[in-house]
Amino acid sequence: MPLQAFNMRLQYLFLFLIMLLNGLNAKAQDETSAVGKITSFPTRFLDKLNKKSAELEDKLVASSEKALERLAKQEKKLKKKLARNDSAAAEQLFGNVEERYKQLQSKLQQPVKLNGRAGQYLPHLDTLKTSLNFLSQNNELLANSSEMTGKVKEALNSVKGLEGKFDQAADVKKYLRDRKQMLKEQLNRFGLTKELKKYNQQAYYYAEQVNSYKAMLEDPSKLEQKALELVKKIPAFQDFFKKHSELASLFRLPDNYGSTASLAGLQTRSSVQNLIQERIASAGPNATAMLQQNVQAAQAQLSGLKDKLNELGGMGNSEGDLPDFKPNNQKTKSFLQRLEYGTNLQSQRSNNYFPTTTDIGLSVGYKLNDKSVIGVGASYKVGWGQNIRNISVSSQGVGFRSFADYKIKGSFFASGGFEYNYQQPFSSVSIVRDLDSWQQSGLAGISKVVSLKSKMFKKTKIQLLWDFLSYSQRPQTQPLKFRVGYNF
Repeated sequence: MPLQAFNMRLQYLFLFLIMLLNGLNAKAQDETSAVGKITSFPTRFLDKLNKKSAELEDKLVASSEKALERLAKQEKKLKKKLARNDSAAAEQLFGNVEERYKQLQSKLQQPVKLNGRAGQYLPHLDTLKTSLNFLSQNNELLANSSEMTGKVKEALNSVKGLEGKFDQAADVKKYLRDRKQMLKEQLNRFGLTKELKKYNQQAYYYAEQVNSYKAMLEDPSKLEQKALELVKKIPAFQDFFKKHSELASLFRLPDNYGSTASLAGLQTRSSVQNLIQERIASAGPNATAMLQQNVQAAQAQLSGLKDKLNELGGMGNSEGDLPDFKPNNQKTKSFLQRLEYGTNLQSQRSNNYFPTTTDIGLSVGYKLNDKSVIGVGASYKVGWGQNIRNISVSSQGVGFRSFADYKIKGSFFASGGFEYNYQQPFSSVSIVRDLDSWQQSGLAGISKVVSLKSKMFKKTKIQLLWDFLSYSQRPQTQPLKFRVGYNF
């Protein structure tokens, strides 16, 4: 019996060792798989990251230089106006305007070497920089390590250069914010505060432009997300991120973080609640009511601040500055970003002169501001025949359009436009070249944008327009036009 029991124990021990070895083998395979994924790290990601960093850096420098040139001009104008009242004060306040702004511009052209943590924290930039640092220090994880290491270092230098340019832009914003406050205080003595409005606008739009570039950086592409996911799967990277990222330097975590020992000495939720109840009880019987009144008063103040922000179009920059004007959100966008493309349809029943037709229009609009859009377009009139029994597709006309929309309230717009239409059937382009055969249309009406759940038809636009020139047309067309369009 003792021998049989010993044999049984040996069998159990043998089975346990087999299970343990299988578990270790599976874990090794997982780690090997993770390393294999890093070995196939996409080089396209590094190339695109270099390109993206270079483009953002160029845009940042160009925007900064352009803004500084405009602000220098504004200061010159302010100096001239102040000099009419007090030349000595003008010279003391402004000095050599060109020299001061040229120094700021020259700093933007100089390369930046960051020592330690950057002046501002950008989450995605921190992840990119830490990931590239990890790969450069662990190049054995990369295939073709000599070639890939060079690409990783090149991308890391590009990211660091971009980070330095953002820090330089932050310094420029700080200088402009301080300068704006000083000019406001000094010019107020001479009654020239209104003249400072354009300077404030330029400084505000520059800050918003920089913020838009930050938003572009913080919006990673699918390729970036995929590449970073590969790095994050490496267990060693997680420990590296905790020690070497900027986030870790901002919130330094103890070595025993996550263990019960790290909780020693910290207040629990129940102890904090008991302390609050004791303080309220010691303040007297009316303490609870007073506390509720204070909370309600604070909520009312917050609501007032929210209303003020809404009146300003919800605009306040990341520095917390509230503009003294209503900002135009389109100012910080590029020309292509301000374009709005659309299409619309308009059908007309057959009559003595025309068959059943459908106007198919294409348009492109330019957003002047958050409420106004102007644009041009073209249309093609398709004929379908007299009725459903006599269907005949034909070319019944073409047209060129100009339009303007102004937002009245909510999703309602006041719309207007001017059109040239060729209202006769044609079989070749040469026929429509006779401009005397074209008719003019002047349109005025109202439009409404209906938001649908469909992605394709999310911005459906319904228009009711009056053609006030239709009465002079021969043959006369319908004065009221109903159009359905889609913007994208």
